[in-house]
Amino acid sequence: MRDIVSGRRIRHCVWGCAVFLVCACSAPGQSLLEYHGDPIPAGIETMYMKGLNYLVTAQATSGAWSDSSYGNNAGVVGLAVLAMLAHGDDPNYGPYSEPIKNGLEFILNAASTSTGYIGTSMYNHGFATLALAEAYGNVTDPRIGPALKKAVDLILTSQSRNEFQAWRYSPESRDADTTVSGAQLVALLAARNAGVAVPEKAIRSALRFYQQCQGGDGGYGYTDAGGSNAARAAIGALVFALAREKNTTEFKSAFRYLKQAGPQEEEGRPYYYMYYAAQALFHADMNAWRQWNGALVDRLRMMQNADGSWSGNHGSVFSTSTALLALALNYRFLPIYER
Repeated sequence: MRDIVSGRRIRHCVWGCAVFLVCACSAPGQSLLEYHGDPIPAGIETMYMKGLNYLVTAQATSGAWSDSSYGNNAGVVGLAVLAMLAHGDDPNYGPYSEPIKNGLEFILNAASTSTGYIGTSMYNHGFATLALAEAYGNVTDPRIGPALKKAVDLILTSQSRNEFQAWRYSPESRDADTTVSGAQLVALLAARNAGVAVPEKAIRSALRFYQQCQGGDGGYGYTDAGGSNAARAAIGALVFALAREKNTTEFKSAFRYLKQAGPQEEEGRPYYYMYYAAQALFHADMNAWRQWNGALVDRLRMMQNADGSWSGNHGSVFSTSTALLALALNYRFLPIYER
């Protein structure tokens, strides 16, 4: 469990402070605030709190949301839980402890006791598994660990049956695409970060699928190398970064593609894009992320509704959760956000 001080989790442990001192001494040209302790501007905190308050107010006693059919999807509930965890309050006793626990309860109840499959699609399963991985070790609930292990096993079993060694809409799918695969691969990497055994072979095999889907422009297609776009470039860059492959040609090409795109890209699915792009740029280059983040904050401020939500084609809970998670790189409390 992370240490608790006045209801907020300490952002960095003693080990992190030691790394900070080493880096400060060995790289005098590097910003002392590059990784640790950046202050949160008041405007971002205000936006974030308004968004969280909307989620808490709209949440049903079941742990889900009824704004649309998407609010009852385990994956969307998982994203909302992640948005609450990302603020850094104590998840067991802090102001969002009950909404977090209710959301996790919904996810645990949605999981098959026999297979570990969560929800009705691999999209749902991937985001719900990510929520379990980020909650594991932070939220006091002995059921999270076993459920996370089963969820990971289902992802791995599904991959082993897939000729592309990747994923699509159901655990039995034989074809694959880069968006569903991104949700599974990020979940696997988060679970591995949390201490769950994930074979390196599974990560390597999934990355080979991304290599096959990368176009000459550095972006990624949906099922092959054609038709790249900014959202899939962000997903591709992120999975290579989280797999510690930032020195590869694939990552560098995806980063170049992504750096040219601003927060205005992907008008049809803006929040989905922002969610992945913020993470990818943060892991790639802090200066590029800071520039992009400034434009992102301005755009999200203009798009936020009076009640604190953000509106989108997939419902306000999905839009609000992913918008908050794009902003959450300013806080850096989620383990998956640590560089």
